[in-house]
Formats: sequence, C-alpha cells, structure tokens
Amino acid sequence: MNIFCTDRFKIEFEKLLSKKQYRTLKQDFIKYFFNKKIEELLSGTNLNNSKETPYIKKRLRGSGGYRFYFLILIKEENLYLMFLHPKTGPYGAPNINNESKAMLYKDILEKIKSDELFTVTYTNKELLFTEYAPGKE
Repeated sequence: MNIFCTDRFKIEFEKLLSKKQYRTLKQDFIKYFFNKKIEELLSGTNLNNSKETPYIKKRLRGSGGYRFYFLILIKEENLYLMFLHPKTGPYGAPNINNESKAMLYKDILEKIKSDELFTVTYTNKELLFTEYAPGKE
C-alpha cells in the first residue's frame, strides 16, 4: 500500500513532533499506519459511509490522544493523510466541525488530481516525507 499526505498534514505532524508532550506521536503513527493491510486501517469512523473510498477519522491513544483524518482508495491501494490534531497538550483542540471535514475532503481530492502530495515511507527505522513525483518512483 502507498501512503501519501498533504502539505498541511506534514506541517502539523512536524510541529507536533517538536513538543515533548507529543513524544509518542511518531511511534504511534508508525505502528498504526505501516505494515498493515487496508482492512486493518478501516477501524475508525467512516465519515462518508463509502466502501470503495472511505474517509476515516481514527482515534489513537484514546479520548485524550490524537485524531487522524485520511482517505483510502481501496482499488488503487492508496492512503491519503489529510489532517491530524491532538486532543490535549499545548496544541490540543476539540474535534473539527463538519464544515472543516468537508473542506479537508475537497482539498485532498484537489491535491490528488494535481499530484501536490508527499509520499510517506518508513524504512530502516526512518520516517520520510518526500515530494511526490509521478513516474520517478
């Protein structure tokens, strides 16, 4: 499976990693998203009720943990990370509203169409965000 993310996701992820209160984020992220079958990633709340292109809100680390928003294109075996936020700590925030969820969904569809994405990989214990360049993989 291929994992991609938006610039918004990458910026937020890196910002959170800079704070010691979120020291578990990187490991939690790797543990949940890598080396999994698509079926294992469907355990969150399906926001659009689609079986072919589910838009998922996933809670990691319980009620005070992190919220990840992502889209899976099952047929292509691609996962697109759109947004995340912690519930607690200096950057803690309540869940996003329906308008924000709709905006994220529209944004990811535009980013997929225009190839404005980062490829997210985890190899040799290193997490990498690389600008997506179709045909150069």
